[in-house]
Amino acid sequence: MPHINVDENLPGIRSLMAFSPDTATPMGELANLLLRSNDGLAMADRELIATHVSYLNDCFYCQHSHGAIAVCYLDGNTELVDQVKMDYPHAAISDKLKALLSIAGSVQRGGKFVTEAQVNAAKALGATDKDIHDTVLIAAAFCMFNRYVDGLASNTPTDLSTYPLRAKQIAQNGYGNHIFSNMQPVQ
Repeated sequence: MPHINVDENLPGIRSLMAFSPDTATPMGELANLLLRSNDGLAMADRELIATHVSYLNDCFYCQHSHGAIAVCYLDGNTELVDQVKMDYPHAAISDKLKALLSIAGSVQRGGKFVTEAQVNAAKALGATDKDIHDTVLIAAAFCMFNRYVDGLASNTPTDLSTYPLRAKQIAQNGYGNHIFSNMQPVQ
């Protein structure tokens, strides 16, 4: 049960954004800036970073929401997304993304856990300063988003079949008011 009075028909962060449209707008803009760009990192990589950090933070809603969006970008490869969440060093992803996920995991623990060795390793594998910047900012933002969702005990669907429809909508249209103002799409 949510800690505040929100629309329980809207799951996760969507109910919180509907509760506070003034904060929802900049948060949606930030999500679009961080996750809907192919400048450097691909959108799939960005969603994988968000998914992995959300998994580390044990945020059920965010890890499954963003995992489902990553699946959209990865042509339905759910197994890869699950492996990146739980065991990215052995996932079939680039070594560069593995190095960036290592950095993201350090950010999740605390910003000062990121080491120069991690950054140098990522750069040696082809990561640009922008890739590293965006990885750190995505990881930091998702620590905030995860804590927002879980800190207010937002309604979190445990039925995993509910996530792909919204994920497809986000993959096609991006983050914005349609996320929290529209009911869950149906098949």
